[in-house]
Amino acid sequence: MELFYFLVFGGLSLVVAALELSKNNKDRINTSTVFNSFKNNYVLVYSLMMAGDWLQGPYVYYLYSQYGFGKGDIGRLFIAGFGSSMLFGTIVGSLADKQGRKRACVTYCITYILSCFTKHSPEYKVLMVGRILGGIATSLLFSSFESWLVAEHNKRGFEQQWLSLTFSKAIFFGNGLVAILAGLFGNVLADTLGFGPVAPFDAAAVFLAIGMAIILSSWNENYGDPSESKDLLTQFRGAAVAIGSDEKIALLGAIQSLFEGSMYTFVFLWTPALSPNNEEIPHGFIFATFMLSSMLGSSLASRLLARATFKVESYMQIVFAVSAGTFLLPIITSYIVPPSKVKGGGITFAGCIQVLGFCTFEACVGLFWPSIMKMRSQYIPEEARSTIMNFFRIPLNIFVCIVLYNVNAFPITVMFGMCSIFLFMASILQRRLMVVAESHRTSKFYTSILSYSRSVCEHLKCVEWNDLDLLSSQF
Repeated sequence: MELFYFLVFGGLSLVVAALELSKNNKDRINTSTVFNSFKNNYVLVYSLMMAGDWLQGPYVYYLYSQYGFGKGDIGRLFIAGFGSSMLFGTIVGSLADKQGRKRACVTYCITYILSCFTKHSPEYKVLMVGRILGGIATSLLFSSFESWLVAEHNKRGFEQQWLSLTFSKAIFFGNGLVAILAGLFGNVLADTLGFGPVAPFDAAAVFLAIGMAIILSSWNENYGDPSESKDLLTQFRGAAVAIGSDEKIALLGAIQSLFEGSMYTFVFLWTPALSPNNEEIPHGFIFATFMLSSMLGSSLASRLLARATFKVESYMQIVFAVSAGTFLLPIITSYIVPPSKVKGGGITFAGCIQVLGFCTFEACVGLFWPSIMKMRSQYIPEEARSTIMNFFRIPLNIFVCIVLYNVNAFPITVMFGMCSIFLFMASILQRRLMVVAESHRTSKFYTSILSYSRSVCEHLKCVEWNDLDLLSSQF
């Protein structure tokens, strides 16, 4: 393996270690022992859930190809997964608000375990069922666990700022360290020990079963709106009204869809971008490097979220703008660096530049997850949290399905350019969200002052009610 990869991985490792070890009191949030126990329990469960997901990722395409399916058949399987997440996943995920978030998390474990079992069959129809189950599970993973955490955090009376600490730790371990270890462990099972590409799926099922046991034994149930009078259609209508009537929620949904759509598109693009002439690149090692970059981003996020002087609505504008810039690198290098005509060999100079840019993007991903979770906890109403979060995933899944269906129709530079535009749009919308949020806070501040003034004036009889009402109308 070329020295370049080791230098990048080693450099990132040193930076992450330095960031974690150099944290001072300003970078840490003083919490209680009870909260730390609650946080550690959630981070453990979330890490086990993500281990079950990360173990499967690198081997899904490879397993399908080993069963003899071509690119078109495999593409349809992937489209079925995202389509299932959009259709069935939205319905099942939305039931969490009514039937219980803990129950939805257990359903995720069972559904994903069944999806893992289908990988033992080479039958296309069985694999299709597995992809549909996997799509449902994905919707539950990215809505029910966060919804349960926010509701339980508030129910136990913990400080609101402590929630960001749980988010950043969950992403640091679950989306960073666990992803690296899962990749290495999967490689040992499939290649070193010779158990084949199905082995990581069996291991994923074991981790999911362990996590489910912890959920069943230690988690309390909580709900959004459990009233019997509300059916699923009423929940959908209420969520749609909440999104349409509150600009902050609508902006948040658009921002999330634009960023995550670009992120999932990147998953399909980075390999051909780094090896346009079939260069030999260490996919597993590069993936581990990307995950280390994500850890770097989540470590930075924990520092930013711990300080009241940094507003998440403000610094995320920069994150989205930087992300947009990283996706311009493949376009720029295609014009500046002469393309290599040699088939095979090692990574090119243009490829090295892109690796650095992609690592920067993954650091932005690490910043994005705890930050978007923080904003969702602030702006999405509790009674319909899971439903609204699954609504956000509908345009995301449509976008990814369209990209998958047309992945060979456009040059890779066009795809990166499109994603760069989307990320730049996310930065603009984030700016708008900050303005709207600040305006809302100012309005609430003046309303509270006027309310206090009303009570004082009523007590002192110093002003007529009509005069005070006229003053209130100005705000």
